[in-house]
Amino acid sequence: MAVVSGIDLLLLAHHRRDQAETFLLQAMRGAGTAGIAGMPRAQWRDGLCWARPWLEQPRELIQAYAEQQGLRWIEDPSNADARYARNRLRQTLWPAFPAAEAGLAQAARWAQQAERLAAEVAAEDLVGLATPERLDLAALAALSPARASNALRAWLAPHTSAPATLVERLLTEWRPGEPLSWPAPGGELHAYRDGLYWAQAPVEPPPPSAIDLSRPGLHPQPGWHGAWLVETAGFGVSAARLASLTQRARACAEQFQRAPKSAPRSLKKAYQEAGLPPWRRGGPLLFDAEGCLIAVAGLGMDARAFANQDEPKLALSWLDDSALPQREGPSDIAA
Repeated sequence: MAVVSGIDLLLLAHHRRDQAETFLLQAMRGAGTAGIAGMPRAQWRDGLCWARPWLEQPRELIQAYAEQQGLRWIEDPSNADARYARNRLRQTLWPAFPAAEAGLAQAARWAQQAERLAAEVAAEDLVGLATPERLDLAALAALSPARASNALRAWLAPHTSAPATLVERLLTEWRPGEPLSWPAPGGELHAYRDGLYWAQAPVEPPPPSAIDLSRPGLHPQPGWHGAWLVETAGFGVSAARLASLTQRARACAEQFQRAPKSAPRSLKKAYQEAGLPPWRRGGPLLFDAEGCLIAVAGLGMDARAFANQDEPKLALSWLDDSALPQREGPSDIAA
């Protein structure tokens, strides 16, 4: 509603007791510093700033001011419902420990500082051992256990909400040179050649389909979670040959030739030679009208499909969704 109205600042009425309750409830759930840090004073999300200007003020002070000014407010009847943990906490803790509110709120502020410090340390550590696609597990293992856990959680954050048990398993189960996989919320994590990779959960490949790649541009293939990028180049496949292609999943007998003078190899061998990890071998294959292999997602164009020297040529490459450029304007995307 705020975004639709052109508003980018939303003020919330959370106060110090709300923060103290949040700290305690998160602590009882076994949360880490991000959880017990409670609510931030302000945070941007989806183009909207969520601000809590009263977060350090006691509830009694806010209520006294409202009464003094003759302001009216609405009491939510559910606040008295003891079925909710926060309400049970209010009904038992504050009468017994009225001074605990300030201390718990201060503890949340210390946790916020600790969380910011952990983020700074992780950012420094990840500079030398990670890219958005790969985390160097051998370098991670050289860190102290606390820093390794901190860096791993920071690297995982953009990909998945990893529970503490998953972080612990990754740190204890990985062995140098051993390929391993772990299920994670929203996808999978893979250890391959001493690197950690994130991958979306595998899906059933689409059925074979006709496709025209005879024009330069980005040709999205939503069912395959990626796109073919077609570019004018000094080597490649003739445009006429790309006008009528069939796109399908890998079968079992295909062979791929990497370079003009190299020997054709099975796709399995070609994937291994290219260092393409197993979970990235499910992309589409392209065949021309005669059934000849033109290109393989992740490997590139088959050298046997290269055009003659005097023919106009187009180069094909495959981009996974995670590698797709942020392009603007319809001229950048092929219809």
